Amino acid sequence: MIAMQYSFTLPADYDMSIVDRRIRDKGPLLDGFPNLGFKAYLSARQGECASRDNLYAPFYLWQKPEGASDFLCGPGFEALTGAFGWPTVRSWIVWQAELSAEIAAARFATRDILLTEPYAPLADIRRAESAEAEAEVAAGGALASVSGFEPTTWTRVRFRLWREMPEIGPQTLAYRVGHLSLP
Repeated sequence: MIAMQYSFTLPADYDMSIVDRRIRDKGPLLDGFPNLGFKAYLSARQGECASRDNLYAPFYLWQKPEGASDFLCGPGFEALTGAFGWPTVRSWIVWQAELSAEIAAARFATRDILLTEPYAPLADIRRAESAEAEAEVAAGGALASVSGFEPTTWTRVRFRLWREMPEIGPQTLAYRVGHLSLP
């Protein structure tokens, strides 16, 4: 599995109803997309959800790399880049992905990017991250929990979907979920 996210930082005076309308109109087009685990159509407004910026930042969980490739090479992504520009697409090797049967009820998302210390015991970190992802969904808090690793920058991602906005730390990005595309 692969996790993927790109983000567009929009001007402070940007009419975010444009993003809301785009999510409402385009979101269902990826419902059932081949090899998609889920796509969370995410946005944040400056001053809301502890956001400093207006953002459009979808997050994907791909069951197979072919899904990500087909999407990035397809007409939907081409239209997106025509509207918003060419983004940096971040991707992570998924260590653990836990999805609740109630995932469709997600209304909020959080994402943390963590640096991995040089020469850290990756197997131990993977076990701990995987256990935490599994526990958050099993305990009924998160509706989805994805933990992944990116070996070029030695970063890890923790992505969670929530029914209600949890308390977050200063390094956590929080978003509203406008639509959730599922397999």
